[in-house]
Amino acid sequence: MRTFEIFLDYLTRSSFITIAVLSLLSLYFIAVNWTFIYRYLYLKRWIKRESESLRQIMMGSKKPAMDSALTKCFHEAGRQSKEAAEFCKYAATSEATKGLTFLSAAASTSPFIGLFGTVISILEAFAMLGTSKASIGVIAPAIGEALVATAAGIFVAVFAYTYHLFLKRKGFELVSLIQMQSDLIVNR
Repeated sequence: MRTFEIFLDYLTRSSFITIAVLSLLSLYFIAVNWTFIYRYLYLKRWIKRESESLRQIMMGSKKPAMDSALTKCFHEAGRQSKEAAEFCKYAATSEATKGLTFLSAAASTSPFIGLFGTVISILEAFAMLGTSKASIGVIAPAIGEALVATAAGIFVAVFAYTYHLFLKRKGFELVSLIQMQSDLIVNR
């Protein structure tokens, strides 16, 4: 209960800009987590399908599994060729890396958004120092509270960057599986 009271006290003393910055960073955090969970689960299922298809090809099958991305590419091309396999690899790379741009942008911009909120709060604290006979004992807590926005921005950036790296690795793993399948099929 005490934490909730501290949070409400902080919000009542904060300026509109600080609340807007923290709200924007909260939306970023929600979007970053949603993007990661959705894309991670999607890629995990796709990798499982492609791994099974690769296993079938390694066991002697002449073509990939029916639910493999290569099957769709070869069907559209009308034949199993190196060009169709390259197209499939390109299409898979494009699909596997969706969401990475947003995560990268969130990782690079959220600290600046937080810093903007901190600068505005510090400016307000110094303005309060200039208009009253406040001492550093009054201003120091205001500056400490201003740093919350920077901390929130860094917090969001850490998650966004970490998620970006996880999804990038999963995309690489998927494309590698498709490449291995296409090499085995085309070279037979």
